[in-house]
Amino acid sequence: MRDRRLGYRIPLDLMLTAYVNDRPLRALVLDLSDTGLRIEVVGHRAPAAGTQVALEIGLPGVDETLWVSGTVQYRRPDDLAAGLGIRFVAMANRHARLLRDFCVGARHRQLGTLLARISRAPAPQFVPA
Repeated sequence: MRDRRLGYRIPLDLMLTAYVNDRPLRALVLDLSDTGLRIEVVGHRAPAAGTQVALEIGLPGVDETLWVSGTVQYRRPDDLAAGLGIRFVAMANRHARLLRDFCVGARHRQLGTLLARISRAPAPQFVPA
């Protein structure tokens, strides 16, 4: 299967509220980028692919709640929890900047952690044959 994601996904573990036909639906965010996110919701309440949703997202370290409009791109059904992939289609410019800054900061922290682990690793030893 071809990966059609536009942005690098940041693993995340937080709750958000999605509004489907003006009805609130709590969801667990699994990962996020500046173009979309992956969530899990209670299986029987999950909207179908193509459904428009409004999202209320409170990101850690961001003082403002983001309001985003999105489209469900896929639905992975399950008896207990359904996985949804949502592509963002509209949001206020200010919220887009806050989201982009959050994603860039998270990527830098991930790279910094990776580089720190690499620099602490012992150098490979060359053994002549």
